[in-house]
Amino acid sequence: MTDDTPENTNKARALRPDNDEFKAWIGSNWAEPEDLETTAMASAPFAAERRARLSAQFPGKRIVAPAGDLKVRSNDTDYRFSPDRDFAYLTGLGTDREPGAVLVMEPTADGHEATLFLEPPAGKDQDGFYTDPRTGEFWIGRRPGLAEFAALTGIATAPLSDLPGGIDLAKHPKKKVRAALHQMRLVKDEWEVQQLRDAVDATIAGFERVVGELPRAIEHKRGERVIEATFDGHAREEGNAVGYETIAAAGDHATTLHWITNHGQVRAGDLLLLDAGVEVESLYTADITRTMPITGEYTPVQRRVYEVVLEAADAAFAVARPGATLRQVHEAAMDVIEARLTEWGIVPEAQAAESKLFRRWMVHSTSHHLGLDVHDCAAAKRETHLDGELAPGMVFTIEPGLYFKADDLAVPAELRGIGIRIEDDVLVTADGVENLSAALPREPDAIEAWMARHSR
Repeated sequence: MTDDTPENTNKARALRPDNDEFKAWIGSNWAEPEDLETTAMASAPFAAERRARLSAQFPGKRIVAPAGDLKVRSNDTDYRFSPDRDFAYLTGLGTDREPGAVLVMEPTADGHEATLFLEPPAGKDQDGFYTDPRTGEFWIGRRPGLAEFAALTGIATAPLSDLPGGIDLAKHPKKKVRAALHQMRLVKDEWEVQQLRDAVDATIAGFERVVGELPRAIEHKRGERVIEATFDGHAREEGNAVGYETIAAAGDHATTLHWITNHGQVRAGDLLLLDAGVEVESLYTADITRTMPITGEYTPVQRRVYEVVLEAADAAFAVARPGATLRQVHEAAMDVIEARLTEWGIVPEAQAAESKLFRRWMVHSTSHHLGLDVHDCAAAKRETHLDGELAPGMVFTIEPGLYFKADDLAVPAELRGIGIRIEDDVLVTADGVENLSAALPREPDAIEAWMARHSR
């Protein structure tokens, strides 16, 4: 295979025939495609409603939402494309569709007119069909044409070359538009909720597969990689990919909040903290954590720590409801953590109550919104995240933890090296909340029984 990076272009061209006879031959004798996409996606009417809501907030203003471009991984290889999530939200397009695309909503007398600008696929009679490694069918497979994208999305399409002049894609969406979009994204519609249910279900199945691979992980010199590969492979089989880098943290690595190096051993008697999520093809992702005993049974001290984290999670669930805030959810969990650690006698007396010295062992927040991004709606107002009232249709996490590092001399030796987090994905309903990940056991006895069922 040749490559067409600038430094190799001349070499590649020298190796490839570049004459009229070859071009005529390679462009001839091709059957018409049998996989034309002519049916609207299930997401299309929901995306149309989102565009209408956004349009109402910006009368007379042009709105631009680019999908983004391919990113170079190294030299002449790209990362797998993943579109900007605001673009996906407004078009309904998921997976790796469509690098370089731009959605433009031009103001009209009664709202906005949307056009999806795309790079048309090269025809079989064009050089790009076989010469372009980023867009050519010989390199990346058949791409839908403009008419197909119009049918899929219900949005008028046009060639990217027709994009109106003067649009600086690096500055879009505008800050105010992005903030408005993220405020909208806080409340999920019924299609989005179903996508999240599917993502959660696929993630639970991935956790079950991991349990079956624990014996192999114990035997491997980098058992954490066995765990990571098992879950990530499952995510590719059953979804689009993982929603974020899998945290497969065994032993003391579980005390590192975002441990993604995953090169450690998985040892009998230790705990495995698995924080992972399947991203389905619509790009919605789950985010679930369970901390499980590697050999199937918690030790007494592991169970003691686990039960405190579980109590904190249950306290957070008890206050989560429409009208409550994520701050209140967090404080309910922290009240439990503070009380239990104080009872254990490991929290020193503080000179000021606001010092909250117990937070040494739980430094992160208890919740974040979830959806197209694992930490969703990041551009929404800060006060919306922390102090905005929960409303039906919102999806967020509840994930308290305790992390006693191996070198932490402030705690008894028996606690050192224990890290535990329990994380569930929660849907706000009309009169309370629903734990979307409830099918994955949370109580220690139930986890031990679940592991016994799924172990090899």
